[in-house]
Amino acid sequence: MKGILGKKIGMTQVFTAEGNVVPVTVIEAGPCVILQKKDQENDGYEAVQLGFSDKKEKNATKPAIGHAKKANTAPKRYIREIRGINLGEYEVGQEIKADVFTEGEFVDVTGVSKGKGFQGVIKRWGQSRGPMAHGSRYHRGPGSMGSIQANRVPKGKRLPGHMGHETITIQKLEVVRVDAERNVLLVKGSIPGPRNSFVKIKQTVKK
Repeated sequence: MKGILGKKIGMTQVFTAEGNVVPVTVIEAGPCVILQKKDQENDGYEAVQLGFSDKKEKNATKPAIGHAKKANTAPKRYIREIRGINLGEYEVGQEIKADVFTEGEFVDVTGVSKGKGFQGVIKRWGQSRGPMAHGSRYHRGPGSMGSIQANRVPKGKRLPGHMGHETITIQKLEVVRVDAERNVLLVKGSIPGPRNSFVKIKQTVKK
C-alpha cells in the first residue's frame, strides 16, 4: 500500500494516442512530509502520518508546532494516515512526491463532498412531489411518517436535513498522467469535493 495527500485543482480533458477524449481531475499531489511512524508496539497498528500544505506558525497550536519540528518541517494544514505499508521503507521527515504513482496505476481517492446546506426530501432523496394545483394541499412535503400503530417515526425515515459535506471514497480511478516536476496527478473521472479541497490518494484496494 502507498499513498499521498493532495489538493483538487479542477477538471480538464486530455487526448489519448488513439485520439479519444478522457475527462480528468487535476490534483496537486504533494510534496508531503512524514510526520510520524506508528507501530504495533506503541499504537496498536502500523501506519505513517503524512502532512501536506504548510501553514504559518502563528496560526498553529504549540503542540502542532512541536509535532512538526520533530520532522524538521513547518506545521501542516492537512494531516492523514496511510495504513498497510512497510514501515522500514519510510523515515520521519522523508518527503513523498507525485512520482510515488505511475501512469496506468489505479487509486482510491477520499475527499469531503460539497455541502448543500439544509434541503428537503425532493432534492435530498429524490422523492416525487404532489400535484401543484391549488386544490391540492400537498406539494413538496416529506409524506407519511409511517404506520399509526407504531406511534413513532421509524428508524431510517428519509426526512429533510443537512445534505452533503460527507467523507466519500471513489475507488479504482486510473492515473492518466504524472507530472513529477510540478507535483501534479491527472486522474480519470471526477473526485469528491469542491476546488481547492484536500484529498487523500492511495493505492486501490480493488484488484
